[in-house]
Amino acid sequence: MSTMTPFRASVPMHDRVDDEFRAQYERDGFAVLSSALTAAEVEALNAEAVQICRHTPLPNGAVLTEASDDDVLRSFLCIHYPHKISPLAEAALHEEQIVEALTAVIGPNVKAMQSMLFVKSEGKPGQAWHQDEHFIPTRDRSLTAAWIALDDANLDNGCLWVIPGSHRRGVLYPDRDQDDPEYDCTEEAYGFPYTEADAIPVEIPAGAALIFNGYLLHRSLKNSGTRGYRRALVNHYMSAESLLPWRNEAEGRHVGEADFRDIVLVAGVDPYAYKGIRDISTPHARGDKDGGCDR
Repeated sequence: MSTMTPFRASVPMHDRVDDEFRAQYERDGFAVLSSALTAAEVEALNAEAVQICRHTPLPNGAVLTEASDDDVLRSFLCIHYPHKISPLAEAALHEEQIVEALTAVIGPNVKAMQSMLFVKSEGKPGQAWHQDEHFIPTRDRSLTAAWIALDDANLDNGCLWVIPGSHRRGVLYPDRDQDDPEYDCTEEAYGFPYTEADAIPVEIPAGAALIFNGYLLHRSLKNSGTRGYRRALVNHYMSAESLLPWRNEAEGRHVGEADFRDIVLVAGVDPYAYKGIRDISTPHARGDKDGGCDR
């Protein structure tokens, strides 16, 4: 009788948030939780992904209500803000072990401002080198991502690549337009003091979560497999004690007062709760070459 070969991760994985997790995050700018989601939670989110895609208009306005599940999924690259239309995606923002990791590396008060559901079927492009903080500017450099694998992420299907330690300078590198068909984003970071030899792939199994700093340089390559997906749920968080001068919130006011308030508190208290919560962002699909990586 045959048995399944265990998934061999390409980076160290942690089964709990401990001193080793914190030390790696501080040193490398990332650390992986081996089982942030259970197999049942992954299965439920993947089933939910079909329904999210089925009822979300494509960039051309088409809604694939009658298509097969495979045709629906293969029509999408990424959907922004699934937590606004999916209770399961919203619950993932509050996943206990992930929140424990966030409070360990950010602080006791943590808010989320964005979620993204990546489908990335075979042939779909990756993302060029970038830093999340370039797209989501926090006041205190606390931006942190939780990249949750919903399929085994590997070299063939376009796992993330990172440059360990590239967050430590706290520098945002310049960006420029790019038109490489291997990447979906229109912008790429450049001028950083690292080479391709410094980059490592982050191959992780479904259910694992890569927690990484907003200044960490990272990219992904296209899904070069012959069949299948590289689904992932990516959520962005920051300290609730910091203002978020994102989008057009600075228009008509002093930039120091700008604060994006379409947020979800996931830990602690919100010192700016007196401002209320605004429903600003709308769930939508992003097409290839349709704007920046994290907008």
